[in-house]
Amino acid sequence: MDLNLSDFYSSLGVIAIIILLGFFLGRRKLVSVETNKDLVNLLLSVFMPASLFFAFPATASEDLLNLFFLGLLAGFIIMLSLIFISKLIFNKKLWRKSLVTEGQFAFIFNNATFLGYPIISTTFGEQGIIPYCGFIIAFNLALFSYGIWLFKHVESKHFLRKTLLNPNIIAVLLGMLIFLFHVELPDIITSSVKYVAGATTPLSLICIGFMLSSASLKKVIHSWRLLLISLIQLILCPFVTYGLLRLMGFPDEVVIVCTLIQALPTATSLGLFAEKYGGRVEESSELVVISTLCSILTLPLVIAILFS
Repeated sequence: MDLNLSDFYSSLGVIAIIILLGFFLGRRKLVSVETNKDLVNLLLSVFMPASLFFAFPATASEDLLNLFFLGLLAGFIIMLSLIFISKLIFNKKLWRKSLVTEGQFAFIFNNATFLGYPIISTTFGEQGIIPYCGFIIAFNLALFSYGIWLFKHVESKHFLRKTLLNPNIIAVLLGMLIFLFHVELPDIITSSVKYVAGATTPLSLICIGFMLSSASLKKVIHSWRLLLISLIQLILCPFVTYGLLRLMGFPDEVVIVCTLIQALPTATSLGLFAEKYGGRVEESSELVVISTLCSILTLPLVIAILFS
């Protein structure tokens, strides 16, 4: 699988238009904060799992199965590598105990769900979604275990149980089992779930646009520490991912998909985690916005450098 830059930029254009729609809806107060939160919850618990469940093709093949497990393996390698690097970069000596937790989280976890799925699915289709499904399992395992630990710094036997019961992970595992054992579901169920899955991409992009509509450009300009964290994440992560996977001999499909995911902005869940587990809520929310705005420039630039 080769990355056709013209097709990639065309996909980005479509995605940008839908994000602008969300921005417009937010600016015109046609969508409220409460509505956006409800949409985010629905995306994480209903729409995204439906999309991942039907990401697998109707017929199984050895090549596609290998792509799935290679994506899973690459995901674990990337997550562990970024956790290690984040501890070196965002330590208390360099950052004077401020934004250490938020910086590490932002560096490790990006918007692989809300923004990653639309970009991968629209750009690559089935060949990209299969390794993406493998990667997203490793990503969610790390997010709902180490991501929570970063804020709480306590171990809990409930972390693993809650992670394994995450709807997105359950959806991928069920989809994989149906894919492997050639299970044929009734048409009425298949059609219903596919209709629900079809709403994932536009709704996720509208939510991102709404988030940007509340951003203050003046704050972005003056928050140089948050800007620095964002640029470190947006530039270093894709280059580290690309180098690691190339060095280990992963196939092009896995290298391209994982590198593209790591070039995405910081996960929107940073603000949610900070609010729920006692982090810096305001700085976390601003960091997500700044990273998303910066990615408008860095994403196409990084991809052009690595794959042109």
